[in-house]
Amino acid sequence: MPTYQAPLRDYQFVLNELLNIYQRTELKGFDEIDAELGDAILQGVADFTTEVMLPLNSSGDVEGCKLVDGKVIAPKGFADAYQQYVDNGWATLTCDPEYGGQGLPESIGVFATEMKTATNMAFAMYPGLTHGAYAAIHAHGSDSLKQKYLDKLVSGEWTGTMNLTESHAGTDLALLRTKAVAAGEGLFAISGEKIFISSGDHDLAENIIHLVLARLPDAPEGVKGISLFAVPKIMVNADGSLGQANSLCASALEHKMGIHGNSTCVMNFDGAIGELIGEAHEGLRAMFTMMNQARLGVGVQGLGVSEIAYQNALIYAKDRIQGRGLSGVKDPQQAADPILVHGDVRRMLMAQKSFNEGARALIGQQALWLDEAERHPDAEKAKAANKLAALFTPIVKGFITDRGFNACVDAQQVFGGHGYIHEWGMEQFVRDIRIAMLYEGTNGVQALDLVGRKLMSDKGATLMAWSEMVKTLIAENMNNDAMKPYLAGLMDASGDLEKATQFMAVNAAKNPDVLGAGSMPYMQILGITVLAWMWTRTAATALAALEAGTQDTAFYQGKLKTAQFYMSYWAVQTRSLRKQIESSSELITQFDEADF
Repeated sequence: MPTYQAPLRDYQFVLNELLNIYQRTELKGFDEIDAELGDAILQGVADFTTEVMLPLNSSGDVEGCKLVDGKVIAPKGFADAYQQYVDNGWATLTCDPEYGGQGLPESIGVFATEMKTATNMAFAMYPGLTHGAYAAIHAHGSDSLKQKYLDKLVSGEWTGTMNLTESHAGTDLALLRTKAVAAGEGLFAISGEKIFISSGDHDLAENIIHLVLARLPDAPEGVKGISLFAVPKIMVNADGSLGQANSLCASALEHKMGIHGNSTCVMNFDGAIGELIGEAHEGLRAMFTMMNQARLGVGVQGLGVSEIAYQNALIYAKDRIQGRGLSGVKDPQQAADPILVHGDVRRMLMAQKSFNEGARALIGQQALWLDEAERHPDAEKAKAANKLAALFTPIVKGFITDRGFNACVDAQQVFGGHGYIHEWGMEQFVRDIRIAMLYEGTNGVQALDLVGRKLMSDKGATLMAWSEMVKTLIAENMNNDAMKPYLAGLMDASGDLEKATQFMAVNAAKNPDVLGAGSMPYMQILGITVLAWMWTRTAATALAALEAGTQDTAFYQGKLKTAQFYMSYWAVQTRSLRKQIESSSELITQFDEADF
């Protein structure tokens, strides 16, 4: 069975040194936390995830969920583990104290999520979706709806889902057919079928609150005619007690490639009673609150599973002996050298390590932007942070899951033939994380959202604001010779990004299809460049610590070596991606159907 060591030291570095969150006392609620409290919380999550969640990961994958007499049963041990999760208060970390939450920053909560997804991605999805349902109701629900549902969702006693997809309509929600008709007293009867509903039914909690997109009879066509409803599995009485079962059920379980421990359901709503969340015909706006939460969570899945795969590949590479180093025998006491001596094994491991640590820094920054957007007293600064978080949401979801999946494949490759065998865990990691590139909008959709909506909506103003941050970082460190290797990589990557952006803008004006043709390599360029930005900041922070006489020299020197590897291995890839956009985008648009 795979092992896992929570990267607590790296969390300390990102939170306390790179982002300095404990000094951000101008943000609402940040004055109530410090490094000691943050460390204690993350240590507690680390203990729970490694001791309770990890042992269920492989068994849950083998057993999977079962649909018995119309009810879904989660794998053995999941219900008990979930009850421990609730009893320990882990569901409440970042929720509003008014409804029983602890009010912690997202920038701490996001690393709790990383540990959960690393140790048991399928299990972590149950509370993950619940948090998204909480966020949507908290942001858009009426006071009565909040009073009815939020306390139970925050505590984890009830769970939540998101019901968007229908069999004839994937990402194109304008095509959805689920109907909602008035049923009196502010209630609505929801009828329709939804597919791919994660955590749609299970035996972990006594009630499930489904957030369902549907159309009212007077709804206009398209996405402007969609409303969002809260539809409980079990009706809730006026006093908060549970009543009769609602008219909905899981009619089937999807047979899928991975995340077998999570119940991916076909959900049927047959006049099920629900209540409107927000305004009529404004459901997509409310649902996007949940979807953006989910997209951050999916990006964290890409990192979390990549991290545990890397850790186990590294252990294996140190233990497995095979062949001799090309430059000579490294361990004469054994019949062969550990495979860690081989250059290609090192390449794969360093590619994983440098990606994981860079992605962790970016996810921390993304979470801090979200905290600033919600908690900053200066409305203009809050708005600016919100725009940055929106711009980089496709990067967190799309780029990190793309590269996280590749990292898991590399980790599997380190194991050779053993990587194909279930007992080592690598093949499960590859199967599980593959879904992250598909759900919550495929990564192709994320790339198109980046270039078609995020960049074009403000004519690149937010990207330019971030580019100014990059230029400021370069200017501040230009006279420091020790920073030159990192600055060189960042400048090259940001230069390619600027040229690719100009190419897309100019050519899209003549042929809008160029945006779609170049969107994926463009997302990769921006992803690589923003990680180069994070690694440059990391290098500056590490150098400052070493100059100050830190006792933890090995940690900071390791950061510098990894940063240099990132610049020499990852950052140089922006050149070929930029060339690819410039040389192939127009050609892609010119192919006729008969040419395929």
